[in-house]
Amino acid sequence: MKKQVLVIALNWPAPNFTAAGVRLFQLIDFFKQRNCQITLASTAEEHSNDISNNGGINRVKIQLNHDSFDTFVQELDPQIVLFDRFTAEEQFGWRVAEQAPQAIRILDTEDLHSLRASRAEAIKDNNNFTITQWLQSDKTKREVASIYRSDLSLIISDYEMQILRPIVHGHKRLLLQLPFMLNPIDQNKIDSWRTFEERYDFLFIGFGGHAPNVDAIVQLKTKIWPLIRNKLPQSELNIYGANLPQHVYQMHQAKDGFIVKGWAREVSEVMGKARVLLAPLRYGAGIKGKLVDAMQYGTPSVTTKIGAESMHENLAWNGCVEDDPEEFAQAAVELYQNRKKWLEAQKNGIVIVNTVYDKKVSSQRLESILKHLEGDLTAHRTKNFIGSLLRHQTMQGTKYLSKWIQEKNVKH
Repeated sequence: MKKQVLVIALNWPAPNFTAAGVRLFQLIDFFKQRNCQITLASTAEEHSNDISNNGGINRVKIQLNHDSFDTFVQELDPQIVLFDRFTAEEQFGWRVAEQAPQAIRILDTEDLHSLRASRAEAIKDNNNFTITQWLQSDKTKREVASIYRSDLSLIISDYEMQILRPIVHGHKRLLLQLPFMLNPIDQNKIDSWRTFEERYDFLFIGFGGHAPNVDAIVQLKTKIWPLIRNKLPQSELNIYGANLPQHVYQMHQAKDGFIVKGWAREVSEVMGKARVLLAPLRYGAGIKGKLVDAMQYGTPSVTTKIGAESMHENLAWNGCVEDDPEEFAQAAVELYQNRKKWLEAQKNGIVIVNTVYDKKVSSQRLESILKHLEGDLTAHRTKNFIGSLLRHQTMQGTKYLSKWIQEKNVKH
């Protein structure tokens, strides 16, 4: 009999739009490769076409604060439940613990939302981000509590592992660093790339519903692109992204070479044509999908320290890393014009993908810890006393709030 894996998401994943969607489908693919039956459940009304095109996945619409979920989980009887971000675990973790107590509960944090939010707050207040500030955030407490309540949490970046280890101490098997899981870049793929001479213009790409992306576009428009355009008056910057807000479209200015194009149907096409990707991210967390995409399509990039954070270990970057707008622009111009430097950056990207994001290595790492959990889940949970304490307290509070909401809905 196939092992049942239940994936719970508050929103249907959209791998064509977001890096988070790509990440979740990499995990789904991991379980599909192990001949598991995947059920993807979401509270959202509509699912992405990307899900429809991905065979072997059962899609189920579930309700918040409703006992129908209890019956659904009992009948499915999953051996593994994967929560897509901590908010899904908050809503459904207590129900899974009650109805399927022997199921391994895995939290995929995607990235630490509390870290991204704290950095955004620091930018807004014109302050420097500190770990103390992050620790004081209510969202941090909620996210860490979710990690403790889960049997395993997948952490996508090394920096996030560093700041979590002192907090989630004494039980190292609660956390697993698991970056993107990618196939290596081979010579056939390299040979398919356009050459330096065949590429032109700059590129930014990012989901418009993600605030760090919108902030980066504003930085490009107001501070960086004018400096680049002054040095390269014939070049253009093409801005791509699904769900871009209206004020971004209003930045479109053809005469200045600032071209807002919206959603790119094929990332490979727009990325493969561009000579340089620009990503002046001032805040965020996790692994940045656009920068990984750039490496996969042989496109060097210029980004910030936040952008490159935990993405390349100690390897040379796929281009340049600069925080100051003037230095950022200068690096972009040099990378755009200098063929030798451009080719070196491209090679760096190949090494990063094949070293840091090796699908085989990451899969073996996840496989190993799952075997440990399957071997003795009771002992694993016994060691996690704080987790059991939080499950008890949170389960009671969330349970009765949910039942109150449910009763209220019935009366109306």
